[in-house]
Order: sequence, then structure tokens, then C-alpha cells
Amino acid sequence: MPRLKFQTLTEQMFYILLCLKEECCGIDIMDKVSQMTQGRVKVGSGTLYNLLEQFLDSDMICETKSEGRRRSYVLTQKGREILDSEYKRLCTQAEDYRKLFM
Repeated sequence: MPRLKFQTLTEQMFYILLCLKEECCGIDIMDKVSQMTQGRVKVGSGTLYNLLEQFLDSDMICETKSEGRRRSYVLTQKGREILDSEYKRLCTQAEDYRKLFM
């Protein structure tokens, strides 16, 4: 059975959505992800704009502003629910690790 789209998120997806708690444009997202992760997670422009399109198509984010080529986005309720679900999944994984190794 194929995996449902966005059932789990990659690190890049997770951090992009996390940045969109507040309205951001693409370049701001790239900067915030790098800053938030202290450079551990990198998001290239091709990956970013591809994911933003997929998130828009899936109603996880919405476009809030368009000034020339610069577009801003924000998380929707659906996007927040998916982000919350992923957070809970990651916490469960961490707890399973703690049970076995700590």
C-alpha cells in the first residue's frame, strides 16, 4: 500500500511549515530554517519552491501577499494539524528510544 502524501514529513518539510507559523516569504524561510537549526538543515531554493507549491495544492499553507516575484505564505489550520501530528510522532519515537537506552 503506498504511503499517503505528507503522512510523515522530512526535516525540510517540518521546518518550512514551522517557519510559516508567521507570514514569511521564501528567502525568509531559508534564512529562518538555517538559523533555527544552526545550519544543520539546509533548504535550497528549488526544494523550497517545489514544497511550497505542494503545500499550497494540499491546502497546508495559503499565499498572503504577492509583490512582483516575492510571495508570502502562512500556515493554514490543516497545515497546523499536520505539523502537530508530526511533532507527536517524533516525540513518540524519542520516548521509545528513551525506554530502551536510558
